Amino acid sequence: MSTEAQKRASTNYNRKQDNIMVRPTKEEGAAIRAAAASVGQSVQAYILQAIRERMEREQAQAGGGFGISAACPEEKHM
Repeated sequence: MSTEAQKRASTNYNRKQDNIMVRPTKEEGAAIRAAAASVGQSVQAYILQAIRERMEREQAQAGGGFGISAACPEEKHM
């Protein structure tokens, strides 16, 4: 059972987080899980890294743009 302090801490943490749902097919989900496991990452870390890398590429191609590096340093989410 969680203590009241743990519940408050969890609620406070969740308030600061965004929630983006992804619904891959069963086959895509299995492939994503396998790919994440093969590099020793959680599925969330694997997906976030892939998104950051794509955003960085698109930013470089556009000559500016999203600025994800400044907003979300990678080590913060790993």
